[in-house]
Amino acid sequence: MTDWKFDVPTTGTKRLPPDSRYVQALSSQGYGFEVAIADLVDNSIDAGANDVVIHFLRDGDQLVSLLVVDDGRGMDDQALDIAMTVGGRRDYEPRALGMFGTGLKSASLSHANAVSVISTTKRTRTVGRRWLMEHARSDFQCDIVDPDYAQALIDRYDNKRPIEWQGTVIRWDGVKDFPKHGGGGQTDRYLQRTINKLGLHLGLYLHRFLARDNFNITIAVEDVRTRRVYLDFGVEPLDPFGYPVTGSADYPRRFTAAIPGLDSILTLDAHVWPPKSNLDEYRAVGSVIDRQGFYFYRNDRLVQAGGWNNYRQPEQHLSLARVAMDLPTEPGDLFRLTVKKAGVETSPDFITALEKATDPVGNPFTQYLGDAEAVYREARKRSGTVRKPVIGPGRGIAPEVRATIEEELPLMPGEEPISILWQKLNSNVFFELDRENRVVTLNNHYRQAILGGRSGTLNDAPLLKSLMYLMLHGIFEKEYSGSREKDNLQLWQSILVAAARSELDRVADHDS
Repeated sequence: MTDWKFDVPTTGTKRLPPDSRYVQALSSQGYGFEVAIADLVDNSIDAGANDVVIHFLRDGDQLVSLLVVDDGRGMDDQALDIAMTVGGRRDYEPRALGMFGTGLKSASLSHANAVSVISTTKRTRTVGRRWLMEHARSDFQCDIVDPDYAQALIDRYDNKRPIEWQGTVIRWDGVKDFPKHGGGGQTDRYLQRTINKLGLHLGLYLHRFLARDNFNITIAVEDVRTRRVYLDFGVEPLDPFGYPVTGSADYPRRFTAAIPGLDSILTLDAHVWPPKSNLDEYRAVGSVIDRQGFYFYRNDRLVQAGGWNNYRQPEQHLSLARVAMDLPTEPGDLFRLTVKKAGVETSPDFITALEKATDPVGNPFTQYLGDAEAVYREARKRSGTVRKPVIGPGRGIAPEVRATIEEELPLMPGEEPISILWQKLNSNVFFELDRENRVVTLNNHYRQAILGGRSGTLNDAPLLKSLMYLMLHGIFEKEYSGSREKDNLQLWQSILVAAARSELDRVADHDS
């Protein structure tokens, strides 16, 4: 080739239908459970729903299905076919939360082996479709739900919250995350943990909708045989800017910036949280590093909670800094949403705009960062104590515990964190230290007794591991242990072994 062609020449077109593995790829996009449910609730909001109920259905100790029920406009036969078509996309209203037409299928099939959608409108009969993962993978054959069953499922919620004249039921079966065996309180613990996380996630990302008088999300647990409702509570809005008193009298403050090629002006509302806040609105987002930065909204739906989008590196001193921004209606190439609506990718032009952003009197955006940092440092100074930097926590310590440690203690920069893990050890020791690899190893022989018979996970026993971290992190921060540290280690070892054996004896007595 001697002459470069800027447009590739073509001679025609050819239709290439998707391979059956397309569905498998679609369902492997890494949807978290809470993100997947939020995507389904987005569809309910787009359908004009006022009430959305998330039902966990159990049969005794066994969880069997999950339903998302709404009182939106519903779908007729044709609309439901479009909604259930793999790769199908309908036209969205300008203010809709849906974008790509893949959320229902990919979110559902990421977590369930089957998804059924039953829907009714004021003017059409009840219709239903079901995707089985195995059918979607092989031949794209979508099942038509028996009309009598479809109507019976709608009737289950008719004249009862939420469906009155119209609505939709999304049913997940074969949910991969449900406990395989529900005995021993496993199901109750799973529900408590999962519903708490789900409520926080929905409360945060949909807080602007939940703050309205005409929109509610309820999470409920119901027994399919007895119809007994074990749990029924409304999700509360968690406004990430809902502090009772600002951390600085000069904030919130609005900054604006013009973007070449965009008619709209970027508006950034900069906030400074008050120090030492224990509110869920402050702590609902990850660690102190995760929760600072930009909070992007699209059509009133939070699509990114925290992060600086390559503008700068996060640091502990900016933990009180949060910036709210509504994305432009026509974002162009400046902003790109992820398919899961769980993050925003920004172009270099956004960084350039931030460098030029000013408030009404001409102060630059960089001044805001300095002010937020000053509030944090002043609060530390007023507390009267300066805590020494420590090596941070790592694997084996629950994320929420890590977040609190990182918020309360300054971390040594560039140091590998301390992990706390279980392994088989001699029964006469409770723990071992690996200084080189920064690992505290706990004796797996005592694990079940300490967990009270619960199944072990990577981040189990958070109370014990937190105490071990507080007790031992200083050992890793010294080059060697003196005689006093060695004596303390031996003392702790003896007492902990005695306590662990006592736990074993109690379990044995209980079992007998």
